Amino acid sequence: MVYVFIADGFEEVEAIATIDMLRRCGVDTVSVGVGSQMIIGSHNMGLVCDVEDKFVQANDSIDAVVLPGGIPGTPNLEKSEKVQSFIDFAFKNDRLICAICAAPSILANKGLLKGKRATSYPDYAEKLGCEYTGELVTQDGKIITAKGAGAAIDFGLKIAEQFVGAQKAKAVGDSLQRR
Repeated sequence: MVYVFIADGFEEVEAIATIDMLRRCGVDTVSVGVGSQMIIGSHNMGLVCDVEDKFVQANDSIDAVVLPGGIPGTPNLEKSEKVQSFIDFAFKNDRLICAICAAPSILANKGLLKGKRATSYPDYAEKLGCEYTGELVTQDGKIITAKGAGAAIDFGLKIAEQFVGAQKAKAVGDSLQRR
């Protein structure tokens, strides 16, 4: 299961496009609201998540943890003990950890980007403590990072590719008529 954690102040495009791409590719995905099932984004759009965080546990059901960015969504994710427990479980058990825009800073603050290649919103480049690529999406091992809202579709497809293969992810991307 892919767990997408969403906190108040999240960047709507980053969360919704990522979830949409995963589901279009047939990847089991659950949106998890931090502190509530109804979460309000940074542009005042409400999202009813599949489940509230108090109803999920870090365990072997985790295939990936996904962290959308946004302000104050990113700091709200970072201060969540539940989110931290899922990141820790994923890291210790060699599962995917994915973050976009400002959210890679959460991984950097945990020391998970040391010696890695990663990308993020450019304002965070100096804070990551890694080789900053500036790419739309960067994968280094089990960590996938993305630059921002404009990269959300590619981010979601890159995550999906890990589960359904490049061919299926590309077919879904091509069906969107984006190029």
